[in-house]
Amino acid sequence: MSAAMDMHAFNRGIIAEFRENAGKVGGMFEGAPMLILHTVGAKSGSHRENPLMYRQEGDRRFIFASAAGAPVHPSWYHNLRATPAVEIEVGADREVVLARPLDEPERSEVYGRQATEVPQFGEYEQQAGDRVIPVVELVSA
Repeated sequence: MSAAMDMHAFNRGIIAEFRENAGKVGGMFEGAPMLILHTVGAKSGSHRENPLMYRQEGDRRFIFASAAGAPVHPSWYHNLRATPAVEIEVGADREVVLARPLDEPERSEVYGRQATEVPQFGEYEQQAGDRVIPVVELVSA
């Protein structure tokens, strides 16, 4: 089985657990703020779902296109760039939002706060090499 297939199966398990427990998951994500991002495939036009950690700052919500430090952006990032009106599930609620990638220096500031609170994000940044990990604000539509 390929790594992509393994990741899809892993994500399906997280999504099922998320929905069974009103947005709460265990394992490596226990206690982390999680959401499910719904996008439309930029090339396929198919519906896509991705479980993601997010950062809440006041009434602002951010997601990070870290791809666990991979050298390329995750597919969901390309999808929301093509179609920025997306749906998210947070807990038992669903909401339509607009995805707005942050520009510098705000991107670095928000990412820095995330990496300080969740050190794994600092590791992702180092692993990504020259790739700048996008930070996307999810704005209520």
